[in-house]
Amino acid sequence: MAPTPRTAALDALPVREAVPALVAALDGHGCAVLCAPPGTGKTTLVPLVLAGLVGGGPRRRVLVAEPRRIAARAAARRMAWLLGEEAGGAVGFTVRGERVAGPSTVVEVVTTGVLLQRLQRDQELAGVDVVVLDECHERHLDADTVAAFLLDVRETLRPELRLVAASATTDAAGWARVLGGAPVVEAPGVSYPVETVWAPPARPVRPPHGMRVDPAQLAHVASVVRRALAERDGDVLCFLPGVGEIARVAGQLGGVDAEVLQVHGRAPAAVQDAALTASARRRVILATAVAESSLTVPGVRVVVDSGLAREPRVDHARGLGALATVRASRAAGRQRAGRAGREAPGAVYRCWTEAEDVRLPSFPAPEIRVADLAQFALQAACWGDPDAAGLALLDPPPAGAMAAAREVLVAVGAVDPEGRPTARGQRMARLGLHPRLARALLDGAAALGGRRAAELVALLSEEPPREYGDDLAAAWRQARRGADGYAARWRAESRRLERAAGGPGGRPADGTGRASARVSGPGDDAAAGLVAALAFPERLARARGEGAFLMASGTGAELGEGSALRRAPWLAVAVADRPPHSASARVRLAAAVDEETALAAAAHLRTDVEEVRWEDGGLTARTVRRLGAVELDARPLRDPDPALVRAALLDGLRTEGLGLLRWSQEGAALRDRLGFLHRTLGGGWPDVARDEALLDRADDWLEPELSRARRRADLGRIDAAQALKRLLPWATGEAARLDGLAPERIEVPSGSRVRVDYSGEQPVLAVKLQELFGLAETPRVAGVPVLVHLLSPAGRPAAVTADLASFWRDGYRAVRAELRGRYPRHPWPEDPAAAEPTRHTNARLRR
Repeated sequence: MAPTPRTAALDALPVREAVPALVAALDGHGCAVLCAPPGTGKTTLVPLVLAGLVGGGPRRRVLVAEPRRIAARAAARRMAWLLGEEAGGAVGFTVRGERVAGPSTVVEVVTTGVLLQRLQRDQELAGVDVVVLDECHERHLDADTVAAFLLDVRETLRPELRLVAASATTDAAGWARVLGGAPVVEAPGVSYPVETVWAPPARPVRPPHGMRVDPAQLAHVASVVRRALAERDGDVLCFLPGVGEIARVAGQLGGVDAEVLQVHGRAPAAVQDAALTASARRRVILATAVAESSLTVPGVRVVVDSGLAREPRVDHARGLGALATVRASRAAGRQRAGRAGREAPGAVYRCWTEAEDVRLPSFPAPEIRVADLAQFALQAACWGDPDAAGLALLDPPPAGAMAAAREVLVAVGAVDPEGRPTARGQRMARLGLHPRLARALLDGAAALGGRRAAELVALLSEEPPREYGDDLAAAWRQARRGADGYAARWRAESRRLERAAGGPGGRPADGTGRASARVSGPGDDAAAGLVAALAFPERLARARGEGAFLMASGTGAELGEGSALRRAPWLAVAVADRPPHSASARVRLAAAVDEETALAAAAHLRTDVEEVRWEDGGLTARTVRRLGAVELDARPLRDPDPALVRAALLDGLRTEGLGLLRWSQEGAALRDRLGFLHRTLGGGWPDVARDEALLDRADDWLEPELSRARRRADLGRIDAAQALKRLLPWATGEAARLDGLAPERIEVPSGSRVRVDYSGEQPVLAVKLQELFGLAETPRVAGVPVLVHLLSPAGRPAAVTADLASFWRDGYRAVRAELRGRYPRHPWPEDPAAAEPTRHTNARLRR
């Protein structure tokens, strides 16, 4: 008996009104952008119409690409239900590790990751007539990549392939531009009013950092859910950033009069199905962003929004892309709130203030701008465009991120130095893993066998729950005997990876720099250590006491108290995070390794170098063997490279200052004089006041003495005065004016030649007051009046002036009265301007 389509349900979908325009756009252009709000049927009705399963059109094979596995399964089941049948018939789905489809399948829903793998195997997508890219507004990297590849296929191989970019809310103009000026088709939505309730915490909470969310924030979200249950009718949909936060809030909702469901990509199929099915009992659905637009959750009248989301970031400490908790964008907030008005008027409780809302980012950042691009770079290289310069992308990949990705790919043997994929890289691209994990699978299979390597890589691809502990080998044993949801997913992924690793080419070729170490015996600890080391060689860490380690990347790492790994001499760190304001990372998952395994797995990080350093006030010269930042051993170096010695001596001068040179009084004075001329006249007069400026010009004034020096004592033999003279502006002839512009001494009326002090902001002339009798104007150097320190006959300060004429007129009388009493044997004329300057007493003058 043929299945009976649910005609009433199909006719009720609002997107039906836009279908004729969409079909016409595809007939005329071949590409189209479909903008349709959530709940209109864009994900379910449109593929059925395009496939000719509904509406009587020609039969076509349609692929629908969804960003998440849960959405792919749900979309396929919903379309099959609309046709009156089960998934696997006319409508099927394929996600990583699971395929429900058959020979009669016309519409197949796949994840974007699965579609990427298919495109790499078969660029023509033989047998496929239409591809629908759903939820493209989310700007996942896989989705952007798939779109670029499909456009390339249309342009070069299959111009008849039809392409639809579908989204609830998207940059329609941008997608239309990328699709070659494709028409934009908009479908009407049906929504009810949603009241906004601002529900911020009573006390400030710490902002998210990395994956951490303040427990006080989660406790507040739980309290808002309870409040919403008390104040409103209908099911409550609560948005949280991740699985851990969902579990914590679920634990705080004990005793509520409602069924609490946890919906996320890792949830069991039965839980996912329960959330997507109407229920007579009231429900609280705790969900990640998967419920923003990819899924329809019936019965929801209230949304509680934590205001948090997870976005990809490049985690340099882990050497792999990671997720970070961030404030959700305003666009995401609108999507989430709209879930409360799908079936009737509703309300959204936002766990932040209205004032904060205006400061939120408008849209989430596209993954291509912020994510680790190693996997994207490998896909582009295998596609034939290593730089991704020829791909039609809404946003180009950042050059720095692409360069870093290229380094990773070269290190794991996936591409050659020019970026071209190797045969090994082609195989890696088809594994559906990050290139680091692909390397661990292939090389681990060669050393351990496919099954054991696959099981360990599966553990690394989806981190085990925290309750499994921090020992990777122990977590491996627990997963084997586990009966929880994680263990079930782990087994399925292990089987997939074992099949993928079982083909030819698992053993690395000689000369690639990759591991050739073998683990003797069946020990789980050694096997776990090898695979983790192969995946994350930069995080191999050597013990430095008390549970502390130094990773090859240069980052410190610490184990928690009570960890069984604290006595390991080496660790292969699989998961680590760095708390705020901490110098070291906390190890979350690791395996013990021996030094031989570490050196084999991270062969590309091994160096044997000559090092000459300034340490403890002198030079040390050694030949050092390192694994990244980890020093393995060292031996004295008897005849170091002179260039290394010179660089180390310069470091010493930067560390301890130019006082290491021989500074005579003449040298210090010359430096002050030149510094004064640089401040006053600029031009060709050198900057000598700052050590940094002088050291930047070491080649100009410290040579050849610096290159001849071999130790600290040699620096003390360099005459700084003679060296500084090399910086004078000899080429312009200005050097000859040094003594005229900034004389070392000035002759005063008494005949004395008095030294000028140039060390301050203004030149200082310290001279006995009586030696200036008869001098009406203040002396000047380089046009700048000196600051005259007038001294008593005993050389003590009596007055300071930069204007002698004013001092003689206004200040001298009071100073004279004081000094006459103290020094009666010296002349103190009433009119200093007319008096004879002198250095002597009255008695000496009368002789």
